[in-house]
Amino acid sequence: MATIAVTGATGYIGGRLVPRLLDAGHVVRCLVREPERLAARPWRERVEVVRADVLDPAGLEPALRGCDVAAYLVHSMGASEHGFEDRDRIAARGFGEAAARAGVRHIVYLGGLGDPSAPLSRHLASRQETGRELARAGVAVTEFRAAVIVGSGSLSFEMIRYLTERLPVMVTPRWVETRVQPIAVRDVLSYLLAAVERPAAGHAIVEIGGPEVLSYRELMLGYAAVRGLRRWLLPVPVLSPRLSSYWVNLVTPVPAAIARPLIEGLASEVIVRDHGPARAYGVPPTPYREAVEIALDRTRQGAVATLWSDSLSAVPRGTPPPDRLHDTEGMLVDRRSRAVAAPAERTFEVLAAQGGARGWYAYDRLWHLRGAIDRLRGGVGMRRGRRDPDDLLPGDPLDFWRVESVEAPSHLQLRAEMKLPGRAWLRYDLHALGPSSCRLTQTAYFEPHGLAGFAYWWSLYPFHRLIFPAMLRAVAVRAEAVPDRSAPRPDVSAG
Repeated sequence: MATIAVTGATGYIGGRLVPRLLDAGHVVRCLVREPERLAARPWRERVEVVRADVLDPAGLEPALRGCDVAAYLVHSMGASEHGFEDRDRIAARGFGEAAARAGVRHIVYLGGLGDPSAPLSRHLASRQETGRELARAGVAVTEFRAAVIVGSGSLSFEMIRYLTERLPVMVTPRWVETRVQPIAVRDVLSYLLAAVERPAAGHAIVEIGGPEVLSYRELMLGYAAVRGLRRWLLPVPVLSPRLSSYWVNLVTPVPAAIARPLIEGLASEVIVRDHGPARAYGVPPTPYREAVEIALDRTRQGAVATLWSDSLSAVPRGTPPPDRLHDTEGMLVDRRSRAVAAPAERTFEVLAAQGGARGWYAYDRLWHLRGAIDRLRGGVGMRRGRRDPDDLLPGDPLDFWRVESVEAPSHLQLRAEMKLPGRAWLRYDLHALGPSSCRLTQTAYFEPHGLAGFAYWWSLYPFHRLIFPAMLRAVAVRAEAVPDRSAPRPDVSAG
């Protein structure tokens, strides 16, 4: 059993690696700038959290002391389009030196694939320079180099997802014909976990990829095939990386400042040139379409709200804002929150009692109208009701919802089973603020299927602005109106 320091535990790869390390029996220490961002992670109580910043070398050595291995999973590109190379260089050099002084024997790093003898984009060159800087202080470094990582939340995969979902016809630049070797995120995690448990010496570079070499055109068309979408790509020679980044910024949630360095790298062929080092790890490669299916299969991966970069577990300070509409990892998300002057247990009882014969607390007639429309379209409508007037179990029908998961008094998640151009969930989370108060968070998720799904969501958004706040308010009002059964009763025996 080793003690592993993980940087980037609040990020995409780090947040998935930590539970794997814990399940393998390792002791994990998370180095994060804002420890409160890990407050709602399900594994938070199983790890040690230390406040540290890779750009502040003075605090790194004590944070790393006592660790056998360090996983370096951070980079600066998201902070700004300009200067990220300098920040990454300074951070990696300082981290390597601090690791050497602290006695860390091995650094595991995830960088970018690309032929170093060929011209590389700023982003790819910086990722490879980071590996060299980490190794300068003499600590053994295993540097994995990967291209497109296929998984819900990966930046490159999200660009493919959004462009393909939203645009039936795409006018594409020349880089769509560039060859790339995508890799499933679960394979990347398997490599990282295996490296942590292997002896290391020197600076080892391991190029990793899936079993297929595909063009970006084939990546998008392969995604479309998995989703059952028909898409046409029309290449033109005049779209520069700058123009492409503005287009990505318009069509996807990826900002232009992040998209531009990524798109500059799309002109470089990124394929595995030396398969030998990766074979030694014995990780069976996942085919591209299977990786896409896994990325899209929310049920196979677990509870929906634990998957996304903007899920409750990733919200700073563990308290989501009161009203928020956003677009992340293929989902349109409406999240609202309010404090309730009632215990979490009582609030949950009120929340879980709605639907069926009792009706819905807010705009019940609109709910029944929606159910009638669903029945006309061949759906289940509102006729199923509920199994029990008060109790809910996983798998129970609840009008046109299905109880996907329930854990009283902290969590309830419903999956919509009406006819929709996509998939929808409604989730409630309750966090105790004290013995007689709690915070209730209501999150509606919608995964649109193609352009029709986006049109459906936005056509109903004016109604959502009425219904969603009213639903949250109605539960709070009813919970606060229920007498406190735990309060001591007055003694009337003397009368």
